[in-house]
Amino acid sequence: MKKRVALILAVLILLGASGWWFYFHDAGVEGSERLYGNVDIREARLAFNGNEHVAEVLVQEGDAVIRGQLLARLHDSRLMAQLAEAEARQAAQQQILARLEAGSRQEDIEKAKAQLDAVRARARVARDTYQRLKGLVARKLASEEEVDIARGNTDALEAEALAAEITLALLQAGPRKEDIEAARAELEARKAAVTLIREQLADTRLYAPADGYIRDRILEPGDFATPQVPALTLAFTNPVWVRTYLPETLLGRVKPGMRATVTTDSYPEKHYPGWVGFISPTAEFTPKNVETPELRTRLVYQTRVFVCNSNLELRLGMPATVELDYDAPLGKRPDCQH
Repeated sequence: MKKRVALILAVLILLGASGWWFYFHDAGVEGSERLYGNVDIREARLAFNGNEHVAEVLVQEGDAVIRGQLLARLHDSRLMAQLAEAEARQAAQQQILARLEAGSRQEDIEKAKAQLDAVRARARVARDTYQRLKGLVARKLASEEEVDIARGNTDALEAEALAAEITLALLQAGPRKEDIEAARAELEARKAAVTLIREQLADTRLYAPADGYIRDRILEPGDFATPQVPALTLAFTNPVWVRTYLPETLLGRVKPGMRATVTTDSYPEKHYPGWVGFISPTAEFTPKNVETPELRTRLVYQTRVFVCNSNLELRLGMPATVELDYDAPLGKRPDCQH
């Protein structure tokens, strides 16, 4: 019984390996090799970089889009109000800095000079009055109390004159450098706040990162979007390749950069130029217990043959036939514009 099971397993392994061989490998014309596979492309799951309800989705499944095209947007009324407030704060701080940098107005300086002159004049009068009263005390023509009052008025006005001199000096010197630098730093902070809100507003828009087709429309208007939840799936139109499998016996002949021609059942009369872009370093679809020399020759390696798809006719999963050209020079890729 065990021998029969082992025999059946061996037969199944042989049939499976032979199936991979004949499906992905076929002898082509002299100087070439024929492989079979399927068209493959890259995809991107596009998500908003923000948390908000979806306001509008502008594309449908199957729509062709170009790089930079607006695909969907989130509600942005709250951010618009925050931006208006931040811009107003920035404008106010800009005026504060401009006032400090401009220094004191000439009119303010002239006003301070006039006030200083007025205080000095009153101080001189008070001083003269005080000196006159002091002389009258000896002749009993003025009291000590009147002299004390006159001296107090003189001291007060002289102190007021000193304060006016300091005020004038400060106006003439202008604002302190430290105050200007603090105002400038505050302005930079206000600018940064405006930039941040503008970035958040930009995040409410979802744009196509490259040319392609919309495969899936995942979120709808009213759904709550987060960076963790994709809104759309985009299939890129470039690059396009045929995913095929190379037998181990051909590893020594097939090299990256080798020219190839691709045909499909959908467009049998068309030949698409291509080239070998990648050969996997590891084998696939081979049981680990296969050790015989016969089955080791059936090892297959995933290979990508990139294809020119200027007319966008090759679609994901489409069966394709690859004809490798051994005679073409390596590294010279076809011109995909023609």
